[in-house]
Amino acid sequence: MQASVLHAVGDLRLEEVQAPVPKEGEVLIRIRACGVCGSDIPRVFTKGTYSFPTIPGHEFAGEIIAVGPHTDDSLIGKAACVFPLLPCKECASCEIGEYALCDNYDYMGSRRDGAWAEYIVSPVWNLVLAPNGLSYEEMAMVEPAAVAIHALRKAKIDIGDHVLISGAGPIGLMLALWSRAWGARTVMLADIDEGKLAFAEKLGFEHTVNPLQHDVAAWVRELCGKGADVCVEGAGSSPSWDNCLKAARPFGRVVLMGNPAGEMKLSQGGYWEILRKELTLTGTWNSSYSSLPKNEWELAMAYMASGKLPAQALITHRVTLPELKDALVMMRDRTEFYNKVMVVHEQSVPEQSSLTRGSQE
Repeated sequence: MQASVLHAVGDLRLEEVQAPVPKEGEVLIRIRACGVCGSDIPRVFTKGTYSFPTIPGHEFAGEIIAVGPHTDDSLIGKAACVFPLLPCKECASCEIGEYALCDNYDYMGSRRDGAWAEYIVSPVWNLVLAPNGLSYEEMAMVEPAAVAIHALRKAKIDIGDHVLISGAGPIGLMLALWSRAWGARTVMLADIDEGKLAFAEKLGFEHTVNPLQHDVAAWVRELCGKGADVCVEGAGSSPSWDNCLKAARPFGRVVLMGNPAGEMKLSQGGYWEILRKELTLTGTWNSSYSSLPKNEWELAMAYMASGKLPAQALITHRVTLPELKDALVMMRDRTEFYNKVMVVHEQSVPEQSSLTRGSQE
């Protein structure tokens, strides 16, 4: 099969490799769509994977085309996305269903081969089967959608809340879509990239602000009185964190979500905000794949299928495997605007899609 294989930091090669073979309890998936996560850029160009060579890619969906021995063959022909974390199912976290906090997990796309390829093997346990009518591209968006819903559930979002999201990239806009679907009264987005803010406005989010040009906390108070009920730090920068602390109302909730690009420093003023307003700070990591209280992957799939979460609108670029490396360089160097970049195979593109390969005007 064809695959984009990372041989060393910065050394990504498109090459022919042996297709995987499913074992008992596993299925073989023909990959139809795979998203490029923001974490994939440092993974390819600066950090590397846990060993080499490795095929990256963990936000994917496809068609089940074969099963391993003694495995349910009724799965063949079904569409699914895949929870890419493989827990040990033996540690204390796994015992209570907190698989994302597993002590000894494996992970597709970083610790083992992922989905920048034509085929992948997955355990049956990791499959999230799709309802009829959902495109492969939408299914490939379930992973970031589940990560976003996990953050908002940690924030204890409620109907009528004022929500500030600091960072208007793919995950920030996914948070905004969820907040709107959840019944937030005001959804506010802050970012220093005017292109991202303009894209957010095209999606119907009218309340946007550039922190380099305006005082975010003052702007938030103008819109919703004493401040935001929920602030999500999604940029991974100290100024962004500081803005969230200052923009939160008394007794507000602040969720830390952004992957830090460097040291995260808490200012003295930000520290006083936590103390004087008695803020609740919460970290968030990955998503919940447990059935209790809710499987966030199944929830994200259901909301997409109902039309309440139009995640496909976040896709700005579609590329094939041979075009992927150039797309990654574009993302690293920010040579053009992008939001979600999707690696597609011909069968993944909806016939009536209004989006085309390349950046959207």
